[in-house]
Amino acid sequence: MKLYYFPGSCALADHIVLEWIGAPYEAVKLDREGLKSPEFLALNPSGAVPVLVDGDFVLTQNVAILGYLAEQHPKARLYGDGTARGRAEVMRWLGILNSDVHPAFKPIFGPGRFHPDPAAAGILADTARARVRSYLELLDNRLRGRDWLVDDRSIADPSLFVMVRWARRLSIDAGGLDNLQRFFERMQADAGVRAALTAQEGVPQ
Repeated sequence: MKLYYFPGSCALADHIVLEWIGAPYEAVKLDREGLKSPEFLALNPSGAVPVLVDGDFVLTQNVAILGYLAEQHPKARLYGDGTARGRAEVMRWLGILNSDVHPAFKPIFGPGRFHPDPAAAGILADTARARVRSYLELLDNRLRGRDWLVDDRSIADPSLFVMVRWARRLSIDAGGLDNLQRFFERMQADAGVRAALTAQEGVPQ
């Protein structure tokens, strides 16, 4: 398998899961020019990561890749308890992260893409920060008394780890979110997480 990624992107979640399942893979680092290259656009015309190539199968979209890896490697037990309800619970939290939390960061990363007026864009970014904080509170509450988003470690947890890293990098207020802090520290200490971070960034952050 081959994973195409951009450092700092949500592709880190897929990279972590590849480490957790223990299957052979190659990680291909792209820069902004690489995202626009004809070779990469032939894999994903939208020019976005992650992209997973497994033989002649090319898969885009983070949720699809995470689900595919979990399905292909059931012994890793990253898709709930093996029941339909267990898988649905994992997908519920992964869906919240992908559909609600992830988009909430976009006006912070690039406010000018949402409004041409710098003053208005700044207000939009500040509003988005408050929105992200509200999601972090929801996730912190979910982690009360839990090590993971569901009963066992799953494909949802690396996605949450990515979101927490983004929040820290953007200096979004995380005061009082002790459950999220413990989750972050637990993930940071994980061997697979550290291997993925080292491969992407040189040293774990």
